[in-house]
Parts: sequence; structure tokens; C-alpha cells
Amino acid sequence: MIKNMTEYKNPIIPGFNPDPSICRAGEDYYLVTSSFEYFPGVPIYRSRDLTNWTQIGHCLTRRSQLDIIDGYPNCLGIYAPTLRYYNGVFYMVTTNQALGRKRSGNFFVTATDPEEPWSEPIFIDAPGIDPDLFFDDDGKVYYTGADGGIFQFEIDIKTGKKLTEPKYIWSGTGYRDPEAPHLYKINGIYYLMIAEGGTSYGHMITIARSRDPSGPFEECPRNPILTHRSTDNPVQAVGHGDLIETQDGEWRIVCLGVRPVSYPDRHHLGRETFITGVKWDEDGWPVVDPIKLSQCAGREVIDDFDRNILSYEWSYIRNPVKANYSLAKRKGYLTLMGSEQTLNSLSSPTFVGRRLQHFDCEISTLLEFNPKEDGEEAGITTFLGGAFKDKSESGYHYEAAISRIDGKKCIIFRRHIGTLYKIENMVSIPDGAVTLVITTSPREFVFSYSTDSNPRQEIGRGEAHLLSTEAGGTFTGLFIGLYATGNGNICNTPAYFDYFNYKPQGEK
Repeated sequence: MIKNMTEYKNPIIPGFNPDPSICRAGEDYYLVTSSFEYFPGVPIYRSRDLTNWTQIGHCLTRRSQLDIIDGYPNCLGIYAPTLRYYNGVFYMVTTNQALGRKRSGNFFVTATDPEEPWSEPIFIDAPGIDPDLFFDDDGKVYYTGADGGIFQFEIDIKTGKKLTEPKYIWSGTGYRDPEAPHLYKINGIYYLMIAEGGTSYGHMITIARSRDPSGPFEECPRNPILTHRSTDNPVQAVGHGDLIETQDGEWRIVCLGVRPVSYPDRHHLGRETFITGVKWDEDGWPVVDPIKLSQCAGREVIDDFDRNILSYEWSYIRNPVKANYSLAKRKGYLTLMGSEQTLNSLSSPTFVGRRLQHFDCEISTLLEFNPKEDGEEAGITTFLGGAFKDKSESGYHYEAAISRIDGKKCIIFRRHIGTLYKIENMVSIPDGAVTLVITTSPREFVFSYSTDSNPRQEIGRGEAHLLSTEAGGTFTGLFIGLYATGNGNICNTPAYFDYFNYKPQGEK
């Protein structure tokens, strides 16, 4: 049963989940979001009521579908996907910004069961980003994309071949970056909805309509139909939306937004997925409600690493080197083998992380790691990344880790902000297991550790705003990651993580 708008918990999918696209198949709703440089690509969620969502997998789970082994300038990863359901088949179309690689550009994959592996990609000879597929009543399929304006052509959905020449159909209402097009047919009228203003604090959603899928398009007199720019709404940068009709004929829109926590505005959770109501006026134009923030405390999640595969919440940085990860080497532990790659590398370091979805959390892990060589390191990190933006090996992250320095095992706390780098604290410890803890708040992260012989004590802290999108310039949000590295050398000592505990403390 679909809830009233006052009953929705916003964001409906918290943490880094931008560019949402939604469809309905029977009683179930399915939603996908962008994943950029993280692998597997394009997380997919399912819901019956549009507010309680469960991740059921990813659309892109194989390197043959998503080749992002290298970072900038070769790969920016997956940009905005569109998800559609037609005649019993799910279609997910997106862009792999792996510049210069053979398996890059715009493509789509299909599935009859979204929980099963999706097909190999079918590539489309089209420029730009933010592709959309629209299935018309007469069997024609239209591809719409963004490349300095909104363009469109008919497509052979079996082969991906163009059936007509691309045609620019709308340039938006005059604001920067017209993108994120979605085409709909509602009561016999074609509606073209896009985003404008750039995916930041000037973001907005605009719409136009026509009697023909290719225009000409008449602009809505109330454009933008949704924006929070220059308001005091706690949800900002609202845009990049997708419309959905419920089973009972009501309408909703999902869109991205951010929750800034400081002045000037900065956000570190990333662009999240929100929902709000839509009504239609007597002239046939959509009237969109402002988004109301009503996020409740999340639930505690404990991963004991007892399964033979990682749960869907975990992601790697680009295509992982599978030999560096194991759930079988030591039963009940996640075993990581550090490579020469570090958290700043443009390739794929030994890292597995999950999205930070709440401002106030306590996150902990138990690590057994007794490094034998200087430079061997394993620990926990608050990770934003940022290498692709800076065109060099740099990053935005804090970590508490076990390492060996000058022949001694120690706990270190390090801050890395772009090209600024410093080990802020270092404490010698004996062999044995160490509990590492991160306590997060809207403005600060506090790192602590404990051993069998020493009670919990703080090792360091760092400001949240220095790991924000505004500081790092990335399209992503914060991950909490477990990692291992040899800091330029292959690590010969395995790092054993016994559990990972993510415990939200309630939103304030």
C-alpha cells in the first residue's frame, strides 16, 4: 500500500545514491542510482511502498560489463542510469566514462529478473551522458541524451543501432547544463523532463510537453517545477528527477538532494535519493511538492563475514584484484592482502567499503594484523577519494591503522586532504587483535582503538567538512572502508577483519 506523503521518511535511500531512476513492475518498484568509480556498478533497490527500500543487487557485476580498472584520465566511472520495464524486460541504460577505452560510452543491459545477473552490454553510438529509453505505444523506442542540449533518435532495442539521425529537441529554459532527460507519455501527451543549473546548489527540474515525442516542445509556465535554490530548506541541490505513477493513479517524483551541515554549505554524505508528491493542474502541468526532511534513525548492521560472499552494501574502488580478498582463507573473517597500491592510487587498492548513510554513528571493526615489514598497513578509513578530479594520486580521507614503522608495530592516525598529508598520532602496541572505532557526528569524526590490555582511547579526530564534496570536488559521498596496503610494495602479511559493526545513533 502506498503511503501518504506525510508518512515518507526522507531521504528514502540515504548516503551516496545520486541520479535516481525508478520504474514499476506489478506491485514492486525498482530504483537504480549512479555508482561512478565504485564496483559493482549501479546498485538496484526494490520497494512495495516507495519508502522502505531493500538493495537486491547491482546491474553491473562483471568486468565485461564495467571496465574501470584505472582512474583518471582513463575512467570516471558510471554516470546517471535510467531504469525502465517494458514487456517483461528490465532495461538499464547508462554511461561508462572510461575515456579512451574500448568498452566505454553509452550502453544498456537487460534482465527479466533484476536479482539475477544482467546481460552483457549493448553499446550505442551516441555522444554525451544521461541516456534515457522511452518505449512508445506504437513499438518505437526513443533514445534521449544530453550533450550541450537534449537530443534524440529512434533506436533498434535489439541491436542498439540508430534508426534515425540524432536531433536536438530542447535546450532547456536557459540555465546551465541541461541534462538528465526523461521522456514520458501521459494522457496522450509527451512530457520531457530534464535537470538544469548544474548538479549543485543551483540545481532544478524543468519540464516541457508536445504532441510528438520529438517536439517541438512547449515549456511549462511554472518552470522550474522543483528547486530549493536560495531557500532555507534543509535539503539542497535538488534535481535530476524521475516520475512514477503508483498503482492507485497517484504520482511521485524521486530526485537527488544533499543535506549540508555547515556554513558555508558543505555536505559529506553525498547526493542522496528523496521522494515527494506530484499533482496535475487543470492545464495538464505537474505541480511538485517541496521535499520534506524526515529521516529517522537507521538500524544497526553487523557483518560477521560468515557468508561466502560479501553483502550488497559493500563496494570496491574500481575493478578489484580478486586475489587480494577472501572470505574462505580464515572462516568467519574477511582477509585482505595489501598490494603496492594505496588509498590514493589511480588503480584499484585493496579496499572494501560501505556508504556512510547517517550523520551520527559508531562504527567498529576487530582487526588481527601483525605486519612483518615496514610499510605494511591495514585499518579503517573515512574515504572520499578524489583522484580523478585532481589528475594525480591524491585523495580525501582519514584512517586509523595498524602499521610497522622503524621495526615497531603501532597504531597510526593519518589525515590526507588533497596533497596535504600527515600522520597525526602514532602509538606502539603489542601483537594481538585491535578494535578500531570511528564515532561520526555532523561536523567531526573521532577515531579510537582498544586492545585486550588497553581500554578504549582516542587516537585522532578530523573535521567532516574537509571530506565534503565542496572540498574534494568529487561526485561521490563518504564511504567507511576496510583496507590493506604495502605502501608501494606487495604486502606479505594478511589482515584479518573479524566483524564490521555499523550502528546509527539517531539523527539530530
